[in-house]
Amino acid sequence: MLKNGVNYFTEELILTVPQQELFDEETNTFFELKEQSIRLKHSLISISKWEAKYKKQFLSTSYEKTYAETIDYIRFMTITQNVDPTVYQRITNAQIGLVNDYISETMSGTTFGEEKKPPTRFMKPVSAEEIYYWMTEYNIPPEYAKWHLSKLMTLIKVCGVKKTPPKKGKKNRGADYRAINNARRAKHKTRG
Repeated sequence: MLKNGVNYFTEELILTVPQQELFDEETNTFFELKEQSIRLKHSLISISKWEAKYKKQFLSTSYEKTYAETIDYIRFMTITQNVDPTVYQRITNAQIGLVNDYISETMSGTTFGEEKKPPTRFMKPVSAEEIYYWMTEYNIPPEYAKWHLSKLMTLIKVCGVKKTPPKKGKKNRGADYRAINNARRAKHKTRG
């Protein structure tokens, strides 16, 4: 089931880099680089590798990634074996756009209803280690680090919601006030 190169069964993006003919000035000959399809997976594992190389948080919105950083992330996302290294040099801006769309893709049907979200500029960036901590905290198996990141983050949020005690609603607050008032009436032997 492919849509825009995304295989929703495996949560992977299939990117096809077309063949290209180049000229070698030293040998004065043309040579051909073959078309190659690569399978990509946006996961906690790929983010962790990227952060290890660049020593900054991948999920931060406080800076824009350079072309080299973006290509490296695509390299870390690659799950296809024995990829010709020249493939990454031939990735087009349109293909980078496809990769960014795939990264932003929601891979879950879970919704959280109407929430008041703070503006993203006030949100603290999250590192791969913090996500691994949440996985440990909620007993999420380590193999889930291979899931598409949005699906993993949704699971972590569900775990957080399920472990948070429900807020007392207005109905419960009214019952609390009635119980307090009844206790005061009994204590002071009054009717109102």
